[in-house]
Amino acid sequence: MSGTIWFVGAGPGAADLLTLRAARVIAAADVVVWAASLVHADVLTHARPDAEIVDSSRLPMEGVLPLFRRAAADGLTVARIHSGDPALWGAVQEQLDLCRALGLAVEIVPGVSSFTAVAARIGRELTVPEIAQSVILTRLEGGKTPMPPGERVREFARHGTTMALFLSAARSGQVQAELLAGGYSADTPAVVAYQATWPDELVAPCTVGTLAATVKEHRLWKHTLILVGPALAAAGTRSHLYHPGHFHGHRRAEPAARAALRQGVTARAERPT
Repeated sequence: MSGTIWFVGAGPGAADLLTLRAARVIAAADVVVWAASLVHADVLTHARPDAEIVDSSRLPMEGVLPLFRRAAADGLTVARIHSGDPALWGAVQEQLDLCRALGLAVEIVPGVSSFTAVAARIGRELTVPEIAQSVILTRLEGGKTPMPPGERVREFARHGTTMALFLSAARSGQVQAELLAGGYSADTPAVVAYQATWPDELVAPCTVGTLAATVKEHRLWKHTLILVGPALAAAGTRSHLYHPGHFHGHRRAEPAARAALRQGVTARAERPT
């Protein structure tokens, strides 16, 4: 027999931010594996009453291996729940390799990442036209997991766009120093968010210059995301997508608006940098 392992994104915390597919998978699973240290218990309300619930927060990978072997031998369906989205810092790749070596079928269900949840909580778009068109997802170097050469917060900061820093609040002073050294000004908007969408969430606006003090004031060190960038306070620009001068396969452009739009693009291109 061969079982199936579903790697399910639990989202940022709130049980109703699971995708419909995630809820269906958890409800159908024979075994639900979750980390109590990372995933809110409300997510388990989707599990069957007779499902086996395994808390993996105290288990290394070797502790989960017998469960995967049992799933392969008995044809079980396992929902392995990960916080946020499994594609981001989920230690999923090593588990995928293990499952495939055991002959298990594997499916992945994406989840809402905490950086988009925080953006929603503060009512901000992270890619504001003419201000920021990129989002950098990273973490501070020097932690438990080594960073590849060239992936330093200071280097990423040189782009001046929106940045989301995961797993870094415990060293907020170093984060602040790296951001400033990379080129963000001290008054660049920032947000520190602890357990966004959980019942005890804390979302604290600040600046790059006050980031470390804000983290320390609230005594944060885990389950904390940092957002940085000018888009967090931007206003007064608009996307071309909904401009009357923009055209696509389903809409024609208004001639006068099209001319004005083209003129504005040319003027911005010729603006001194």
